[in-house]
Amino acid sequence: MKIKKILIANRGEIAIRVIRSCRELGISTVAVFSDADRTALHVRYADEAYHIGPSPSAESYLAMDKIIEVAKRSGADAIHPGYGFLSENAGFSEKVTKSGILFIGPSAHSIHIMGDKISARQTMTDAGVPVVPGTRENIIDDNTGKEIANRIGLPVMIKAAAGGGGKGMRLIRRGKELTEGIRAAKSEALEAFGDESVYIEKYIESPHHIEFQILADKHGNIIHLCERECSVQRRHQKVVEETPSPLMNPDLREEMGKHAIAAARAVDYEGAGTIEFLVDDHLNYYFLEMNTRLQVEHPITELVTGIDLVKEQIKIAEGQKLSIDQSDIQQRGHAIECRIYAEDPDNNFMPSPGKVYKITEPMGTGVRCDGYIYEGYEIPIYYDPLISKLIIWGSNREEAISRMKRSLEEYYILGVKTSKNFLMRIMEASDFVSGKYDTHFIENNSDFLFAPCTEAGIPGNIEELAAVTALLEYNANLNKGNNIPGNNGLNRWKEFGRKKSVTRL
Repeated sequence: MKIKKILIANRGEIAIRVIRSCRELGISTVAVFSDADRTALHVRYADEAYHIGPSPSAESYLAMDKIIEVAKRSGADAIHPGYGFLSENAGFSEKVTKSGILFIGPSAHSIHIMGDKISARQTMTDAGVPVVPGTRENIIDDNTGKEIANRIGLPVMIKAAAGGGGKGMRLIRRGKELTEGIRAAKSEALEAFGDESVYIEKYIESPHHIEFQILADKHGNIIHLCERECSVQRRHQKVVEETPSPLMNPDLREEMGKHAIAAARAVDYEGAGTIEFLVDDHLNYYFLEMNTRLQVEHPITELVTGIDLVKEQIKIAEGQKLSIDQSDIQQRGHAIECRIYAEDPDNNFMPSPGKVYKITEPMGTGVRCDGYIYEGYEIPIYYDPLISKLIIWGSNREEAISRMKRSLEEYYILGVKTSKNFLMRIMEASDFVSGKYDTHFIENNSDFLFAPCTEAGIPGNIEELAAVTALLEYNANLNKGNNIPGNNGLNRWKEFGRKKSVTRL
């Protein structure tokens, strides 16, 4: 089936990212938006846009029936879920399919098996994929938890079976912490996922978080596109990713890649997905989980392999066979992604919604910005504070880090706090530069990462204060009616954006 129109059931940068690939394939696009996103860039960029409800995601971007109804009304052949929201919801995948619309992603069966961490562990064990020692069932009572912890040995991790993003997760180092840890994890899991099921697994000291990108078509062909290093994390959420991993060697890559393919084959997977592993200092690796969707960090894989993953998703959904073999996959150069959040690292990473007054994105060789904000845009409070992804390619890791530092310096956003300076500190940290870091990187380097900007050798807020002062003075002069050089041109730019009949600038 040839897809002619796709509805993107998402917002922000990922919605724009999908639309771009659709345009290159000659596919029409449909955007959906909430009250808070009426002026969002993905709404302007798509060929069509439909309102689906109030600002809270539960009433808009998570409203399955509303989204499917819009898809039918607009004549969309398929729905792309992006990441987050409904992307790993087996019920949504099933509903879309039953409605006669293609779901650009795996089947409900695959999502269900891999979405439940307990069933995923059982499936991987049966498929011969190494898993972290632990339980194969839900922990029902405290005594069962104590018995299992004693058998595999402390420390252990308690994890939500339906979890993700660090929710429903507790590290237990002492036996007396176990009972309260289980109860707290169950409570948090129930609130976050509507399922209190938790399991216990051995805690891997100094772990590296490494994931493998896979592609699988409907004809049984599965390949991997090598690994991504995702060990720079804060509260179990990724901050910086890179590929190739500094930890990896060719033999380990080949071995882990084969197990990633086996994991996907065990659940009859179709589409793009990610197999995540924990790797210890001795290069022992264990299956962690599978993300049955496109990952936030997928662009770094695209930069080193030259493969557009969104286009591949669409082609697989159409029923096409993979046009590439495993032998065709080569990593060229090095890529790094920094996630830019509208939040204040100096105030416990508090979200910083608000109006964007000025934005200057970096450019140049090997620089890619996947974002969705623009000057005058009001960042809403209702959604994840991720506003942009800065993705850099270099001929080697040293060049990629240097280019990332330069690009972060050029990236300028006025009006909201961002994580930019925090990311610059990461690029300067000796453990990151050497490539010898694990998931404790931020904790181990906190003195440097959270030092005042000037102590870390990074410019402070002088530039921002100067820009704010200039902006305030400019607005004050406008209100007074003063003649400001270039002001008439500015007004004509605004007018041009509102009235198509204006042709003179």
